[in-house]
Amino acid sequence: MTTLLEVDSISVAFDGFKAINGLSLTIEETGLRAIIGPNGAGKTTFMDIVTGKTRPDSGRVLWRGGSLDLVGLSEARIARLGLGRKFQRPTVFEAQTVAENLDMALKNPRNPLRVIFARRTSEDRVRVEAIAEEIGLLGHLGRRAGELSHGQKQWLEIGMLLAQDPRLLLVDEPAAGMSGPEREHTTDLLRRAAKTRAVVVVEHDMEFVRRLDCRVTVLHEGRVLAEGSLDHVTSDQDVIDVYLGR
Repeated sequence: MTTLLEVDSISVAFDGFKAINGLSLTIEETGLRAIIGPNGAGKTTFMDIVTGKTRPDSGRVLWRGGSLDLVGLSEARIARLGLGRKFQRPTVFEAQTVAENLDMALKNPRNPLRVIFARRTSEDRVRVEAIAEEIGLLGHLGRRAGELSHGQKQWLEIGMLLAQDPRLLLVDEPAAGMSGPEREHTTDLLRRAAKTRAVVVVEHDMEFVRRLDCRVTVLHEGRVLAEGSLDHVTSDQDVIDVYLGR
């Protein structure tokens, strides 16, 4: 399968502490990947580097077969190239409806005020309804986002990212604070999304990772400690020593 993203020997230090230390990994064009590791392993810094929030001291972040190095590009430019990131806490426009949130997120450039006060085109309406159905909120399009449950807000934010048609979706702890049924729905949502794009999930919840049933990368001290199926990495003695045994 073609490589979408290649992180090549990146390192970055903060006040002498090496948050990322010669990290290398690849992400294919489609499919799910889970990234796990103890606190301080470098998971958040990895996402910050890939999305342009943090610039590494050395190394490369190669996009779409190495055609472009993302290091040094702005966060906005990287987002336009097709990288979407969802943070742990949902960030939706709570005073606007579900439909308006999705409308504002559509990939074609638009003025948010125009979206709120102008009538959507038929193409916009079809796209918004399709995304709402995919995330399980088709029956909630007229509700204000602030009225949604925590899980529903998480799904809405994922939908807002999908509206931008990203090639790579980075998702930080999507199952945190969710009920059992919400977690099942989130698993299904991410697995469906990964059929047409790359989805990378950073997660602490091992049971949720098992539900994802995907390749797992374990980070420790800013580098890859182990990689493979969840059963493979959880039987690795190094992983047990530094992560699972804590």
